[in-house]
Amino acid sequence: MQEWLQRLGRARRIDLAQPWFVGMPHWPTHPPFLYSLTRLHGESMYAGGVTSAADAIALGTHTGTHIDALGHFSCMGRLYGGHEAAAHQSYAGGLARNSIAEVEPIARRGVLLDIAALHGVDVLAEDHVVTARECESAEARAGVRIEAGDVVLLRTGWARYFSEPKRYTNDLRTPGPKREAAGWLSGRGIFAAGSDTLAFEFSPSPAMEVHVHFLVERGIHIIEVLNLEELAAAGVYEFAFLASPMKILGATGSPLRPFALC
Repeated sequence: MQEWLQRLGRARRIDLAQPWFVGMPHWPTHPPFLYSLTRLHGESMYAGGVTSAADAIALGTHTGTHIDALGHFSCMGRLYGGHEAAAHQSYAGGLARNSIAEVEPIARRGVLLDIAALHGVDVLAEDHVVTARECESAEARAGVRIEAGDVVLLRTGWARYFSEPKRYTNDLRTPGPKREAAGWLSGRGIFAAGSDTLAFEFSPSPAMEVHVHFLVERGIHIIEVLNLEELAAAGVYEFAFLASPMKILGATGSPLRPFALC
């Protein structure tokens, strides 16, 4: 055990989350992030001159770096597994099936597909559609082989814009994969796919075809609003992906603080 802990202590930890702050980018149909101190130091006193501060937050479960539960989307009234959505949902109780509370803490192999670097650019253009051939080329460039159960992260470079909410949101015009590339990824049997954009898939996407394919048809989780810049700069393409969603009963997603261990 001591040797294992020593190896763990020597491993590099790379934060893959974006910060949460008031005014941060968010999908327009989801609630924004709100924050305030609720008690300042000095407002109440403990013995010996001790004080404490406290605060409160409010946000949507799909605001900031987050993971989608399989129940986040349905198609033709059906959730993943063929469950009828209407029979398993309520405003007060959320989803009775496929909620985020069913997702265990994640400790899996991660693979970075650096699509921006594949093209020799820092950031992909807003109209760039990530193809299956590009995913395959990025995999070969990384010198890894995607395997069943992996978490695969696509880098577009858009994390660089996160501190500029209007530019990052970009009227919901962002690069990403369409159904063809999603099919290539799902064919490898992955556990989850993530990216550094507001929506994992190419946007605008009127039918959200990638979300439907992953969440409804194949049971693959989606992770969005990642920061993949440090990971890419370090040239790390294979790593341990560690994260845990909040155990919110009935929720369709959860904020996430993922990191790479390498």
